[in-house]
Amino acid sequence: MKKLSLLIAAAATGIVLSASAYAQEVTLKLHQMLPPQATIPAHAIKPWIEKVEKESGGRIKVDEYDAMALGGKPPELIDQVKDGVVDIVWTVIGYTPGRFPATEAFELPFVMTTGEATSMAIQAYCEKHCMDEFKDYKVIAWHAHGPGLIHSRNPVTKLEDMKGLKIRGGSRVVNQMLVKLGATPIGMPVPAVSEALSKGVIDATTIPWEVTVPLKVSELVHNHTGFSGTHGLYTQTFVFAMNKNAYNKLPADLKKVIDDNSGMPAAKLFGKAMDDGDKVGLAVAKKLNANIITLDPAETQRWKDAAEPVIQDWIKEMDGKGMDGKALVDEARSLVDKYTKM
Repeated sequence: MKKLSLLIAAAATGIVLSASAYAQEVTLKLHQMLPPQATIPAHAIKPWIEKVEKESGGRIKVDEYDAMALGGKPPELIDQVKDGVVDIVWTVIGYTPGRFPATEAFELPFVMTTGEATSMAIQAYCEKHCMDEFKDYKVIAWHAHGPGLIHSRNPVTKLEDMKGLKIRGGSRVVNQMLVKLGATPIGMPVPAVSEALSKGVIDATTIPWEVTVPLKVSELVHNHTGFSGTHGLYTQTFVFAMNKNAYNKLPADLKKVIDDNSGMPAAKLFGKAMDDGDKVGLAVAKKLNANIITLDPAETQRWKDAAEPVIQDWIKEMDGKGMDGKALVDEARSLVDKYTKM
């Protein structure tokens, strides 16, 4: 009888230990490149963290490290999460040129519309076309920023004003576009823009309104050029991704929490944050009496014509990789139009 009692006690202890292990808190390290007050950290990542922590009953804790606080440079983020140095990253896909080529369809000139619509479009597109490229990651969301503009020391009011302009580009596709537009692209991650402008390393930069605030771009340059119509000059694509092993180690119910906050809802959250941030950035520029230029439809068409070879060259390049480049561009455009109309 005593032996039976001991067995029952041992079994009960095992159940308690098992439940304790199951309920154990998981702490995830999240690393990203921008200061905490920037749009995505403040208005997308933070709400995402709060929602995940709440829905996990406090069993998931996310420690956020901003502005590359854990070391390295922005282009290294994608490998930091792949290698398990950190558990989650938010980064620009184009910082690793040519590594995720299918996503570049959305960076092509005049494909994108708003941040939210384009983010939903790229999420739908990548779930179909990018899974193999991102097979080493648990992707939480793909997304894009709002319309990219030209922020410059001297006014850019026509295509000819781009000739010889030293301008920051954030990805290989954007840099290729800048060349076709007559400029001299200088590639660099976005955190380096402020110093490059202040030191005269560049004459201008291509970024959306939202990031002009944390980078103080509207204080460094006075001229801001946008375009007529619903389609912006360009966008850049982003990925919010988790280390695959860190995800796989989670118990089923915590995996569900991550899954419930992944995919289209997360893409929409991040895209909308970008659009809201654009409004803030524009308001700041207006308060500083900036010279805000919108090129008329005829001039905008000249830029579209000048940039068209970038699209055709990309299609040929993708065809050479065994991908149907034209079909990818057509699908990207179709999805952007679909989500823009919703």
